[in-house]
Amino acid sequence: MKVFSIAEIGSNWEGNLKIGKKIIKECKNADADAVKFQMWRTEDLYPSHPLFNKIKKTELSFKNAERLKHFADSIGIEFFCSVFYPEAVDFLNDIGVKKFKIASRTCILKDPLSVETLDKVNQTRKPVIVSMGMGGNKKFIEKSLSKNNLKFCYCISEYPLKIEKMNWKNAITYDGLSDHTDGIVAPILFSGLIKKQNRKQILIEKHVKLPDSKSLDASTSIDIQQFKLMNQSFRSIEKIKNL
Repeated sequence: MKVFSIAEIGSNWEGNLKIGKKIIKECKNADADAVKFQMWRTEDLYPSHPLFNKIKKTELSFKNAERLKHFADSIGIEFFCSVFYPEAVDFLNDIGVKKFKIASRTCILKDPLSVETLDKVNQTRKPVIVSMGMGGNKKFIEKSLSKNNLKFCYCISEYPLKIEKMNWKNAITYDGLSDHTDGIVAPILFSGLIKKQNRKQILIEKHVKLPDSKSLDASTSIDIQQFKLMNQSFRSIEKIKNL
């Protein structure tokens, strides 16, 4: 079994290209397989939020997305994004991302352009990772993304999530875990449970920050050292032959 480790950056790049490149490099050094950013427009998702201006600062523009992808490519780590509007899909597809992520809120059609975004992703025919932590109709998602190879991640959209709320019997039926618990116990336990099923690969996504991050996602993210320890644990579990 191989764990495909995804560092969810979210707003932890703080709208600063220098910080964005630093966190990508640190994630690479911590043995991540990919870094995942988010492409949304503040006006679509948070039009009346009291922290509108602070959220707007971390919005990922096409120009910065291309710069960050180029940097990730140059050091050998995959770059991709959660997408929330159709033009973002077209742009990311044009610059050569290998896959897309569909977030929980898109699955429940919470945002104005959810259906159009799903349709655009479907047209790319590229692999898609889906989290349905807010609910939604799985059959609808499978139909909407019928041209894509889908991987569904177990997810509960609470920040932070108490580990006691996880349904492990249900979780291990998924292709991966998008984890919002504190610390790294849940992802490590998940990988061990999956190891017993003799699967070839699973996905594990975790929010990652730099130690001094002051971003909106910082309180529900692990730092680079924890992330590195988590990945080291995955690699140790991968080598076990008698589970």
